[in-house]
Amino acid sequence: MAILEIAQIGDPILRQRAVEVSPEDISSAATQSFIDDLIDTMRSANGAGLAAIQVSRAIRICVVEVRAPNPRYPYKPSIPLTIMINPEIMPVSTETFSNYEGCLSVPDMRGLVERYAEVRLRYLDRDGQRQDAIIRGVCAGTFQHECDHLDGKLFVDLVEDFGSLTTWSNFERYHQAKFFEDAEKIVSRFGS
Repeated sequence: MAILEIAQIGDPILRQRAVEVSPEDISSAATQSFIDDLIDTMRSANGAGLAAIQVSRAIRICVVEVRAPNPRYPYKPSIPLTIMINPEIMPVSTETFSNYEGCLSVPDMRGLVERYAEVRLRYLDRDGQRQDAIIRGVCAGTFQHECDHLDGKLFVDLVEDFGSLTTWSNFERYHQAKFFEDAEKIVSRFGS
């Protein structure tokens, strides 16, 4: 397994739309090894998720996992390791919530993004099996963030009020307590 270099904002790879992975490629040793490296890289960086495009592979694979407590996202509930190939994500309702997001590709920044509170996620797992799930609450925001990467979008593109952009230290100092309180209400309501 290898820890891969994470592309940073400004790298053109992050603005590309990733290409679909063929069913034949999913089972290949190279793809399976890459998935393991992607997981190891996410865990090493304390990320809640990581898309292939963030490690300079423009293919539609991303991983999500939150092991509580995550030092970067202590308010997020646990999310079991989820490996998504060619994911499709769509809102289930029009309800949204404000999510203070950060990103491994946008170091030392956070900003408020409106996210759907409930989404339907369809994808292939690492065995090529079709999966279909409804994701709710704060966890729904995590999955939307990772799927956005596959279309060349960063969370900063979705920030409606640029006044909400902050460094991590200023987030902790000025915004964290209120945001954690709000996130806790979402987690209580949706169970995730």
